[in-house]
Amino acid sequence: MHGVREELLTLQAESIGIELLKVHVTEGTNSEYEKQMELTLLKARAEGIRHVIFGDIFLEDLRIYREKNLEKVNMQAVFPLWKLDTAWLINDFLEKGFRTITCCINDEYLDEKWAGREIDTAFVQQLPPAVDPCGENGEFHTFCYDGPLFRKKITFLTGEKVYKTFEEKTVINHKSQSASKGFWFYDLIPVYE
Repeated sequence: MHGVREELLTLQAESIGIELLKVHVTEGTNSEYEKQMELTLLKARAEGIRHVIFGDIFLEDLRIYREKNLEKVNMQAVFPLWKLDTAWLINDFLEKGFRTITCCINDEYLDEKWAGREIDTAFVQQLPPAVDPCGENGEFHTFCYDGPLFRKKITFLTGEKVYKTFEEKTVINHKSQSASKGFWFYDLIPVYE
């Protein structure tokens, strides 16, 4: 959903100093995603890993979904940010010196001008009241490129903004309805030094 190039994720993991486990999906279905995740988690479990950490803050259905999937492979989910105040979290994040940029904007909440913006105090102050300051409801997604955990800042160029729609199917009163949901993606292009 972030739309971030795989190379940037590799650079991010290298800078932080952690191994990156990549899970590839080709069909784009939820069942394929779950199967590929299960295979990857089973490999991690075989190496002695028993816990998976998530940054979810308050979406109960997502937490339950993650916990159920981990139960299948006898692993436990850990939610260190669970139920923390998101205004406090974003301010703490900024005070600690982390730097991040929006790479995906849900047009249900924000318009195109929010794509590619640095998250700073002004960004947080200018958010509409209905938008969570951490984007916890999927209002926006980000790419973190610098901060106290990074050995080296991730350098990138900004590319084009691309608008994509996704069909969302719902059933109301036994009638199937489709609605388009749109997202602005801001391309971030890695720079190798």
